[in-house]
Formats: sequence, C-alpha cells, structure tokens
Amino acid sequence: MMKEMKKTERFSDKEWEELASILSDEKEVQTDLLGRFMADDSANSGKKWKDFRNMNNKEEIDVDKAWNNVHSRLKADGLNIDEKTVRISLIRSTFVRIAAIAIILISIGTVAVYMNNSGYLSKKITVIAGNDQKNVLVSLTDGSKVYLNRHSQFSYRKNFGRSGRNVKLTGEAFFEISPDITKPFIIDAGKAKVKVVGTSFNVITNNRESAVEVFVKTGKVLLSDNSGSQALQLDPGFVGTVSSKTSAKTLNEDPNYLSWKTGYLYYNGQKLSVVFNDLKRVYNMEIVANDPDILNNPWRSPIDNVDEETIIRLICTSFNLGYTKDGNVYHLSKK
Repeated sequence: MMKEMKKTERFSDKEWEELASILSDEKEVQTDLLGRFMADDSANSGKKWKDFRNMNNKEEIDVDKAWNNVHSRLKADGLNIDEKTVRISLIRSTFVRIAAIAIILISIGTVAVYMNNSGYLSKKITVIAGNDQKNVLVSLTDGSKVYLNRHSQFSYRKNFGRSGRNVKLTGEAFFEISPDITKPFIIDAGKAKVKVVGTSFNVITNNRESAVEVFVKTGKVLLSDNSGSQALQLDPGFVGTVSSKTSAKTLNEDPNYLSWKTGYLYYNGQKLSVVFNDLKRVYNMEIVANDPDILNNPWRSPIDNVDEETIIRLICTSFNLGYTKDGNVYHLSKK
C-alpha cells in the first residue's frame, strides 16, 4: 500500500489531471506521460479505469464513502497515516481527487466507486430536450432559469458560477438570468455570442435565415458575432439577428413570438398559413392543406394550451373542412 501511495507522488497534480483525461478519453494520448505511468502499473489500473468508465451504472460517486473504504483498509493493514495530511493531499482539486482515489482503490482491490453517468469524469453538464418535450427547465446555481424548446441542447460546466457564467446553446431557449454585474452571463450560440448581466430573453441559434436570433423581454442584451466585428445592443421588445455576414435589429411585431413557451396563441385575422406555421413551432403539429385556398382563410380565435385533436376539429368546423391523419401529419381538405 505504501508503494502505491509513493507511486502517486511521482506525478504532479497537473500530470494526474492529464492522466485522468487520457484514461477517460477526453484528451489525446500523451505518449511520455502515459508511458511512465504504465511502466510501473503492476495492478493494471489503466485498463480498470476504462472498465469503470464504461460501466452502465447510474449511481453517483460517493467520494466520502470511497475515502472511508481507503481509510479502513489502511487501519486494517496497521498503517498509521495522519488522516488530515493524506486527505488534504488528495482533494486539491475534484478531478485529481477522483483520479487518485480511484487508482488507489483499484490497486488495493477495494472497488466501490461508480463513475459512469455521474458527471465526475465530465467537465460539463448537458441537458437535451427531445422531439416531444418543451419548457424543459434547467435551474442554475446562481438562481438563473433556462427553458428549453424541442430539439434543443444546453451545456454548462460543473463549476458554473465560480469563476464565470458561460453556457452553450443549440436550438431555442428562454432565459431568466439573475443579476450579477461582476459575472456577465455569456451564451455560446454557435455563430454568435449573447452577453447579459440580468434579464429575460429568447435565443434561437439557427433561424430560417441561418442566423442567431435574440428577442429581449426585459433588460438589455448584447449580441455579437464571434469575431466581435458585428455587435448589437438590444432593448426590451427588439429582435436582433447576427450571421457571419450581416446583423440587424427590428422591433418585434409577432404577438406569438414566445408562444412555444406559454402555449397561448393570439390571432386577429391572420391567414391559416401563418397559424399552421405557429402550430408547428408551438405544438409540433404538421398540417398540410390539400387545397391551397384553405391557407388563405382568416383566423380570429385564440388557441390556449389545448390538445391537437381539439385544434384540428375547431379549424375544420370553422371552415367546413375534413381531415385525415397520416402518421404525425394532418391533411385538410374541403368537404
């Protein structure tokens, strides 16, 4: 056991972190560092580390339990080691702590650590909203809230809020950001970046024109391309778009812009073609008119969080239409 402890001292904290990244396939192999480790790895820890990483187990790692197992084994072997000294040396950073404990546990045969899907081997947390999900809530440690629309992905680092508030979005989401003037909230939206201090706003990372689009509900938002050459300051009620070539800012005139989140749609004579596009975005409904004239009918009734069948029947009754359903697609035709 003492040999194993001495073995951990052969590498610096930075080297342990690199080894953990290499063994968990988060970093390309560094031949010299890995070679020095494997040369004296009589317990075959490298292979066992990878086996742990691939385990299909959803239990979270209990580091205190892992430490207690190690400490109990040390006492059983009659080794008088100062607990505080050893423990402090193992917890200089979360990543190094897990790497050192895991390798020591594997080496002495005490296996009680579950790493797969626990997040300890990952530098970020990712939340994905699927095809039938919307308003997927992500509550961040600073009090901010993020609501994901369908087909969206949101990522942030495990140490979010400690040194900064940086996140990444693919798809669409509505943000309610807690104010913190010392740590701006920054969104990597792919082709652009969104920077705020405390506000509420909507972000689409790729709209119909393949631009990043932001609508501000409250507060102020700074939208810029990745180079910083195009930047827009957006006030409440404005929509800003930024692509690799252009940027634009307009006042929002769409009363249903945030309907994907609220489920409420308001109309005052808009054509059914507009209504069907909104229903696609808000309710994930695919509606096809077999006769193009159907699309020109005006619609004046609100739609407020009702099911698909109710919506279709309401439309058909209003304009004397019939419908059939093929998979997930509604086909409308005149009677």
